[in-house]
Amino acid sequence: MTAQTSTTSPAHTLPGAAAAPEPIGSPPGLVFRPGRVIDGWNPEDPAQWAGGGKDIAARNLRWSIFAEFLGFVIWQLWSIVVVSLPKGGFTFDTGQIFWLISMPSLVGATLRFPYTFMVPKFGGRNWTMISAALLLIPSIALAVCVSNPHTPFGVMLFVAALAGFGGGNFASSMANITYFYPQSKKGWALGLNAAGGNLGASVAQFLVPIAITIGAAATLNLPLAGWIWVPLILVAVFGAYKRMDNLSSAKGDFSASLAAIKEPHLWILAFLYIGTFGSFIGFAGVFPKLIADTFPSYSTFAVGSASLSLAFLGALVGSLARPFGGRLADRFGGSVITMISFVVMGVGALVVILTLPLGNFWLFLVSFLVLFAASGVGNGSTYRMIPTVFALRAGTPNANETGADISTQRKAAAALGIISAVGAYGGFAIPQLLSLSKTSFGTYTTGLGWFVMAYAVMLAVTATFYLKKREGTRI
Repeated sequence: MTAQTSTTSPAHTLPGAAAAPEPIGSPPGLVFRPGRVIDGWNPEDPAQWAGGGKDIAARNLRWSIFAEFLGFVIWQLWSIVVVSLPKGGFTFDTGQIFWLISMPSLVGATLRFPYTFMVPKFGGRNWTMISAALLLIPSIALAVCVSNPHTPFGVMLFVAALAGFGGGNFASSMANITYFYPQSKKGWALGLNAAGGNLGASVAQFLVPIAITIGAAATLNLPLAGWIWVPLILVAVFGAYKRMDNLSSAKGDFSASLAAIKEPHLWILAFLYIGTFGSFIGFAGVFPKLIADTFPSYSTFAVGSASLSLAFLGALVGSLARPFGGRLADRFGGSVITMISFVVMGVGALVVILTLPLGNFWLFLVSFLVLFAASGVGNGSTYRMIPTVFALRAGTPNANETGADISTQRKAAAALGIISAVGAYGGFAIPQLLSLSKTSFGTYTTGLGWFVMAYAVMLAVTATFYLKKREGTRI
């Protein structure tokens, strides 16, 4: 047969190159080509899936999770670094601090739009290598700029913006993984992929305070907040090179992308995703700052010669809850689980509002952790709704269990990236709204009240459009 070595995309061929030898015991119907390109991928084929397809999917999922994990680490570095800037000699006001927190989310959300289309252009494996390597830029730049307390705010803001590279990774990673799994398992697979990435926010908030304070005595070693991730980024690039694959079926389909954009349900689902993922990433970003402002004595705890912040618990709980949201959506339908999530998120925010005047840190912490857990479940369930809705709109019977045709799958993959981009703007909006609440009203409770009202609206939208069973399919 005629095949080729792919340099930029599995969809582009060089005539005359021989096919790579088929691995012993490979799944039926697959052809392996140079550049780790796989032809004939069809996860809906039971024989192919059971004959080794699921192992290939799991291998790609593992390295996708690791690369996306580091993306979230870099994306959320500034959320914890800003809390230590005053001790490092920096003198920024509240508004500037919130800009440093929110700028990575603004840039990361915007980058998710082009990142969505990078997998069809370059291949999932190739783009994972490139996008992981790009993380070296913001991590090294952060290490350099925080080493000098006289670094101008404009430079700091630009370097914080570079952290948006990490936020863009999510869109391409999720779009890639959706091709590897059958429709009935997308919720769990996408939930695991996203949760592994989301954990990066928690790990960054856990490790950075320890790294910059351990053995530092009365000073801080702020540059370590960036340097410690460089070796892991290099491992991710090498791992993607050696262990991931490009699927020739994951081709660009511009007409399908335009169709996805024109689909009204894309924008409805994007609105709901602002409420779930936007809440997760937005509150994860501001949580260290909220604790430092409202309960300064609980901002950090001494552990030997190091300091530990409990802010990491929020992102940790939300991340771990996400795959269970996908699995529950697989079983009960995404709309039901998403509605329950909005109810619990609203209740959690209300309890935080009632708790703040009491000055009880532990009630504050538990209430916020409930909100984080609900947002994580909602992330998984809302994201699981996307391929089901698009399959149903294409006329696929029993769309929550049966895979749609390849054109619809490509349109859904584009929608996954676009919706993830829109939802990520919540990571910019929440810090900015809380900053407005604090500077205008002197308290965070007003801003939290706005979010409770938003969750009520999103609950109503979910019930209106997706609660009913349609044509035998539970959305």
